[in-house]
Amino acid sequence: MELLSVILRTTFFYFFIVLAYRIMGKREIGQLGIIDLIVSILIAELVAISIENLNDPIYLTIVPIALLVILELVLAFISIKSRTFRTIFGGKPSLIIANGTVNYKEMVKQRYSMDDLLLSMRQKEIKSIDEIEYAFLEPNGKLSIFKYNFFKTKGNYPMPLILDGEIQKKALEHIRKTKMWLESELAKKNLEIKDVFYAFKKKNKIFIIRKNSLSK
Repeated sequence: MELLSVILRTTFFYFFIVLAYRIMGKREIGQLGIIDLIVSILIAELVAISIENLNDPIYLTIVPIALLVILELVLAFISIKSRTFRTIFGGKPSLIIANGTVNYKEMVKQRYSMDDLLLSMRQKEIKSIDEIEYAFLEPNGKLSIFKYNFFKTKGNYPMPLILDGEIQKKALEHIRKTKMWLESELAKKNLEIKDVFYAFKKKNKIFIIRKNSLSK
């Protein structure tokens, strides 16, 4: 009977967890954020305990898993609405290589070793750091790499200047511009910073996505 009970519980939780993850809309493991990873670990532990303790009612596992799913959905909604919340709990990209120069200070801060960097380069079939113009360590631990063009001329900075109506100060500092300059550029288009959902600089021009354009 115990073997049959284990089989039934395992089968039930397999389909229950598949349903839970479908509801949460989870991505592949390498793309999970901190909150996603914590929820995944807790769910796995709860299921393992339930399968081991056959005398415990199954609802003692279903209820906390359901609660975790609801909590995950609520936090996901809040993170979409609040960039501050998203940054605190999800983190933000770190500039590891800028204009072909390795940012060792940022690597130490993120506890990202040179071996980690070289491994990521090999995985993307990049032989030398000289081939890289920009590299960002993403919140999920992956390295996003932007290679130089054929002539190794300076490309566009790939990070936004404004995101969700907030100025990205580090991006401005990197292109050696000020908040006053950005506000002046927006004023030419009769816009304020709070009106902008996304803005980036390309070939000395500011490209903008307005907030009101997203609601249409």
